[in-house]
Amino acid sequence: MTDLPAPAPRQSLIARAIDSDIFYSFRRSKLTMVAAAIVAVLLLLALFAPLFVVQDPFDPRQLELINSRISPLWTADGQRPFLLGTDEQGRDIFSAILYGMRVSLAVGALGVAFAAVLGIGLGLIAGYVGGAVDTLIMRIADVQLTFPAILIALLIDGVVKSALGNHLDASTTLLVLVVAIGLSFWVQYARTVRGSVMVEKNRDYVAAAQLIGLPARVIMLRHVLPNTMGPILVIATINLALAIITEATLSFLGSGMPDAMPSLGTLIRIGNNYLFSGEWWVVAFPGIALASLILSINLLGDWLRDALNPKLR
Repeated sequence: MTDLPAPAPRQSLIARAIDSDIFYSFRRSKLTMVAAAIVAVLLLLALFAPLFVVQDPFDPRQLELINSRISPLWTADGQRPFLLGTDEQGRDIFSAILYGMRVSLAVGALGVAFAAVLGIGLGLIAGYVGGAVDTLIMRIADVQLTFPAILIALLIDGVVKSALGNHLDASTTLLVLVVAIGLSFWVQYARTVRGSVMVEKNRDYVAAAQLIGLPARVIMLRHVLPNTMGPILVIATINLALAIITEATLSFLGSGMPDAMPSLGTLIRIGNNYLFSGEWWVVAFPGIALASLILSINLLGDWLRDALNPKLR
């Protein structure tokens, strides 16, 4: 009796990821690798900000007015340890950028997560149930698409602040921004998921799941939803950049994070007041940080869209 050959060992998750077409596409694009490196560096700097800063810019006890409006270190009037200079409150610009990036990323990520959960849920219901429910959800989505996202975010932010009072603490303001941004971007997820579900629900595996008596909730979440994750990941990546821009716009207009807990948009608004008085660094460096973050995320979103599209491989 001949011995059967031993089965090949199963590859680990990391090994399978390295051998995948997506990772191969990633290695071929030098621009994408640079963008990923920039995002990774900025994310690590924001997450571990206390290890790199010279002060906590959110703590008024560490701010000294005697250190206000110091120019960057490499200029003639620069002083240690303020690498990128200070603002009018004596706040170190480099420290403020790292902490502000924390706030911007938190608002953007939570806003995208809220929009994704809401949009995916409504898209699954609309596509799977159909009928009047589908019509109602899609008509609401169509109406919302007629308004710019920033206008909807401003409207929601203004209504909530009018109801709760304009003088909200930083945590409540952050929560309001997350809800406003989430309600501004859910439509893309709902329309995309609805279209995918309408295709997937006619597949044989859905009919088989229905025959064995699985409830609709289980079929939608366990069987239909995983087959729609490709477009969702692309939308989420691009929407992260849009959410950060929306938060920065709201903060620049004075409807976002307060000066005591500034985001990148708040820092740009503060620095804009001193742009024509010679303190260019107060607005320049937060603007560069925001532009670098947004551009890098958009490049990753463009690559992910192409990598997940078999027609473009």
